[in-house]
Amino acid sequence: MHIRRSDTKAIRLLQATAFVATLDRFAMPPMLVAIAHGLGVPLGQAVQAAGIYFLAYGLMQPVWGMVSDWLGLVATMRLTLLAASVATVAAAFVWDPLSLAVTRGLAGGFFGAAFPSSLIYVGDTVAARSRQHEVTRLMVGVALGTASASVAAGLVADLFTWRAAFVGTGVAALLLVWLLRDLPDPAVTRAHSSVWSPLARVARSRATLLVLALAFTEGAVLLGSLTVLPSAVEAAGATAGVAGTVAAAYGIAVYAFARLIGWLSRRYHPAWLIALGAAAGLVACGAMALSQTPWVATVVAALLGLAWAGMHSSLQTWATEVMPDNRATVVSLFAGSLFVGSAVAAVLVSGLAEAGRYGEIFALAALVVVPLGLVATWARARWQPAEAS
Repeated sequence: MHIRRSDTKAIRLLQATAFVATLDRFAMPPMLVAIAHGLGVPLGQAVQAAGIYFLAYGLMQPVWGMVSDWLGLVATMRLTLLAASVATVAAAFVWDPLSLAVTRGLAGGFFGAAFPSSLIYVGDTVAARSRQHEVTRLMVGVALGTASASVAAGLVADLFTWRAAFVGTGVAALLLVWLLRDLPDPAVTRAHSSVWSPLARVARSRATLLVLALAFTEGAVLLGSLTVLPSAVEAAGATAGVAGTVAAAYGIAVYAFARLIGWLSRRYHPAWLIALGAAAGLVACGAMALSQTPWVATVVAALLGLAWAGMHSSLQTWATEVMPDNRATVVSLFAGSLFVGSAVAAVLVSGLAEAGRYGEIFALAALVVVPLGLVATWARARWQPAEAS
């Protein structure tokens, strides 16, 4: 099966999958302060619970990549979304930080199958020359999920209770389980001699290991920054609703810039798009280090959206190309590295966040994005595929 430009049903279902997974992932950051108050715990514990979600989200993605090779992409997506819906609704009824961490960790682990499976699906059904364009179309679901979660979660926390947001994302995941029954499996099979053989092949590929290292660092910088962005705005005196609305600028920017990057990807080498994204990320983190007011944060969120659309979509497309015969494992490891990086960053800066030292957090992110952009741009400019895929 190949996705045709005139046949949008498959891509729409994949966009919906990305939307629901992103909706759950970005619902928590705008509510961190409200969750901490509701459970009567320091903010640092709520930030750590968010970090556990990202850690489980990242660590389980390679597992689901290997499972999908045996079970099938669509079946894997449907089963994990069903389990994720149960865990997410359960998170609405927690009573202490431990139960929050457990339920959100389970939800993150199961939601971790959604977007990588969608990306693998695109890799299996779209020719390499058109793949980045379709990946940027897939990012529309990410953008809409980010914007919706950022606005809705903050407002729900302000007007009702943060618990209602988890019920909403759980029900959305359950609905998606039913909708995905119409998505056909791609006509690609991957037979491995053992469960571990794909990992062994990855370990022998220096180019693949570099892509995974870049994903880890990108997750720490971009997703790590997004995790604490709403809390930083609240620390400057804004409400949770305002902080969520500021974060929504990120989703809107991803939506707008994804279309631009999709157009540019047909005219410029991916290395230039990575450089553009890295530059936007550097300016964003530098500006946020100086001021956390809502107006500055809105511009920062938009620049982070440009960074994500330019750098991340290019690295993501590279992950689908670097080892075509091992695509499911590589893409899952890529996504896992991304979110493990964000989880590690969340844990490392939780103490600074609790102390309200957000300027230092974003200054550190700005320092890290420089070598990330330089290495990623240089490496992608030099890399050549071994074979067309």
